[in-house]
Amino acid sequence: MRQRSLIAITAALAAGALTLTACGSRDESGGGSDKGNGGGTTVVIGVDAPLTGDLSALGLGIKNSVDLAAKTANKQNYVKGVKFEVQALDDQAQPSSGQQNATKLVANKDVLGVVGPLNSSVAESMQKVFDDAKLVQVSPANTNPALTQGPDWQTKKVRTYKSYFRTATTDAIQGPFAAQYLYNDAKKKKVFVIDDKKTYGAGLAATFSAEFKKLGGKVVGTEHINPDTKDFSAVATKVKNSGADVVYYGGEYPQAGPLSKQIKAAGAKVPLVGGDGIYSADFIKLAGAGGTGDLATSVGAPVEELASAKEFVANYKAQGYKEAYEAYGGYSYDSGWAIIEAVKKVVDDNGGKLPDDARAKVTEAMQNVSFDGVTGKVSFDEYGDATNKQLTVYAVKDGAWKPVKSGTYTG
Repeated sequence: MRQRSLIAITAALAAGALTLTACGSRDESGGGSDKGNGGGTTVVIGVDAPLTGDLSALGLGIKNSVDLAAKTANKQNYVKGVKFEVQALDDQAQPSSGQQNATKLVANKDVLGVVGPLNSSVAESMQKVFDDAKLVQVSPANTNPALTQGPDWQTKKVRTYKSYFRTATTDAIQGPFAAQYLYNDAKKKKVFVIDDKKTYGAGLAATFSAEFKKLGGKVVGTEHINPDTKDFSAVATKVKNSGADVVYYGGEYPQAGPLSKQIKAAGAKVPLVGGDGIYSADFIKLAGAGGTGDLATSVGAPVEELASAKEFVANYKAQGYKEAYEAYGGYSYDSGWAIIEAVKKVVDDNGGKLPDDARAKVTEAMQNVSFDGVTGKVSFDEYGDATNKQLTVYAVKDGAWKPVKSGTYTG
């Protein structure tokens, strides 16, 4: 799933927020509006993310980071004659809402690319809608391997949707990376595995468990929780009685924080470990003091430590967004910039203007997009997956996430 900042950004939202363009396209296959831009062309980048609800901290970081990419491109006049605007829609982390949003974004003919969603389950509901419209989608956060490599990805990889790309690496790498760290570095041998039954969480828990057992570790218990509840006392008791020396949770921070707190309260003084879905400052608030020592993996290297990210961090702060960029900020900026690069390629190849079949051309151009981004080198393999496979393990220390190990999964 996701990435987040630990810096506090409290300045008021910058004035002059982007206005949204809703109509005025060249033709049904997608173009760009010539209205209200002094003879130039307006291209809209759609954003779909949870902007309200439990996961809104991540979603707002995604939206703001794409907004920053659009503003930066406009300031630089990066694509001559083209002004980028953003249309952000709230999916509330619900697949049905995501599908409705996909339909709305397709209907706006000025939209030539979409960043999002956050959740793999939401992405499943959107992919066909975008693919049928030849509208490119770049997720900064989806990690379920099936989205790019098909439902049988473990035995036969098949790319189902040519319009879907992502800048985040997958759970086929993230789960095993966590297993290797816990078994080889942290010397944990007995794990209790819990997931929230959703696409992201269940998939991540499965890839973790397979690698942990392959290494010689033992899964001493498994449990599925209802993500709509906050009472995990029964599973906490099972963890305590299992003798596990670590808990692995496949899911997201709104449940992971209380789960960690209740496991400790039950008397099991063992760390809870999860994927990028729990790597949020909000997890630390929810877990309380007992969360010290809990661990999370997240895609890429720590943004604050990357030389390539210094300008992004400074510009984000200067823009005055009131929400932190969170776990996926850098990847969201890079997803937005990948769309901008694809639009630039299409415009340059067509004599400085958008062609009538701009959407299809932008989708085609995305496959060969390659640039040095906030998160490192950004490019895509034959499945639309990120070629950057780096991951980082973080630990809760002194009330904040601190990186403890970065690297790549060696399978």
